[in-house]
Amino acid sequence: MGAGWVAGVIRARALTSQRLGVAATRELAASASLAQALRSLARSPYREAAAADSSLADVQREVASALLWNLRVLAGWLPPAGARLLRPLAAGFEIANVEALLKSFTGASPPPRAYRVGALGTAWRRLERADSAVAVRRALAASPWGDPGAETAWGVSVGMRMAAAARTAEVEPARTWAEGRAALLTAREMFVHGRALPTPARHRAADVLGDRALKAVGFREFRDRLPAGARWAVEGVDDPADLWRAEARWWAVLGRDAEDMLRGSAYGPVPLVGAVAALSVDAWRVRAALELAAHGGGPMEVFDDLVG
Repeated sequence: MGAGWVAGVIRARALTSQRLGVAATRELAASASLAQALRSLARSPYREAAAADSSLADVQREVASALLWNLRVLAGWLPPAGARLLRPLAAGFEIANVEALLKSFTGASPPPRAYRVGALGTAWRRLERADSAVAVRRALAASPWGDPGAETAWGVSVGMRMAAAARTAEVEPARTWAEGRAALLTAREMFVHGRALPTPARHRAADVLGDRALKAVGFREFRDRLPAGARWAVEGVDDPADLWRAEARWWAVLGRDAEDMLRGSAYGPVPLVGAVAALSVDAWRVRAALELAAHGGGPMEVFDDLVG
């Protein structure tokens, strides 16, 4: 294992020590107001997100930005192969940028400041220059993202998210997470919204989940046809209306797996991926806690259901 990998993993472990953690995040969720939560957040690793005049959406975005900054710092410590490994794990930020860009073409309010993805971006430098949905699709098709198969905001979003799951599935330590994420995305589109996946997204879903599951006519049949690596994400769910619980469980499993991956003294992709997952879960929990605080805090049973 080269010095770059060793330095990167050491840095990754150090970054995970700066998480807010479940107990403190639970206290944040119990805050009686967003203002009270922000006072607590100001004394946390997310202190820069706690500007007093920020809206809930702004604060949640800054929490995500703090995560992205840590991932960019981490990529800077790694050799090129390690930085490339992080790119699909950070794909959600580029997806969010594209979704906001597409929304701006409709004449809606100006999009929020784009996430600064830097070296973790796949095609953002080209995408940010797009001036229409057609140009966005063209730029995606010419990049590792591939053609989403549509120019609508929904089609592009689903296409990119499925592409991200397929790319993440190639990162061996993250494979089962990606398979579970693909199963959840497909289930929500097919059995909650009643929409067929765009053709390229369907092909990617079939690559990850198997074509047999994609041919299911009902949710239970879909669940039962999934390969074992993906079925865990929807196991025990009988009604698509309960997929939100499965999605929360996905995050809980991600968190537990991350802790297991961080144990020991090994260097290489496993603890690195575990660190990225642990940081991502912490940011997700903080964002959920802020949402609850903005609505008066609690009920804590909801938070406990979310974090598993």
